[in-house]
Amino acid sequence: MNLSGRKIVVTGAFGSLGTKVSAAVRAAGATVTCIDHSSVERAHDSLKGCVLLSGVDLGLPDAAAAAMKAAAKQMGGLDGLVNIAGGFRWEKVEGGGIATWDQLYNINLRTAVNAVQASLPLMGHEHGRIVNVGAAGSIKAGTGMGAYAASKAGVAKLTEALADELKDKGVCVNAILPSIIDTPANRADMPDADHDRWVKPEQIADLVVFLLSDRSSAITGALIPIVGRV
Repeated sequence: MNLSGRKIVVTGAFGSLGTKVSAAVRAAGATVTCIDHSSVERAHDSLKGCVLLSGVDLGLPDAAAAAMKAAAKQMGGLDGLVNIAGGFRWEKVEGGGIATWDQLYNINLRTAVNAVQASLPLMGHEHGRIVNVGAAGSIKAGTGMGAYAASKAGVAKLTEALADELKDKGVCVNAILPSIIDTPANRADMPDADHDRWVKPEQIADLVVFLLSDRSSAITGALIPIVGRV
């Protein structure tokens, strides 16, 4: 897949999935800006060659706008946005707290909305692409997944609404809905699970590259499950 000449922003880029996606997008020929809330010391060596913007709180509209403007200035434009920034917390509704719902709304949905709103005025419409990372759990939520699934369901509905809003402007908006991703953190949390059944970050990265490419021009508003054998 050829992304030569494209300028792409990836949020949540210093994490396990963000690192793989950023590296794959750059390997496909794009210029990549990696945005993350963490310090630059957390950036993996594979992100060398990317523009790194650290310490960015995408939950704040002004911070998101400043980061997107800086990215577009350094890259000479903006063609696509990949929203990976987010987080997870397992908590039952019974005995849980509303603070968890607020927290996951803020880090999963609010960050995506702010990033989208900040990027659209800067994005070239002819090949514009937005790829959001939702969750398979937003379709069918299990015990302890209420707050997380609700926030990711918001990402799904953001994707559908935005795709309809931008369909006449040439901007494609889609979401990937992964199940359990094979990351070091998930392996540590679930050491006895069959990790071979999980989705590999590289598999998600391949799908992201496709959705950023010209070959995906007929696809918009799609919510694409990528669940491995979970």
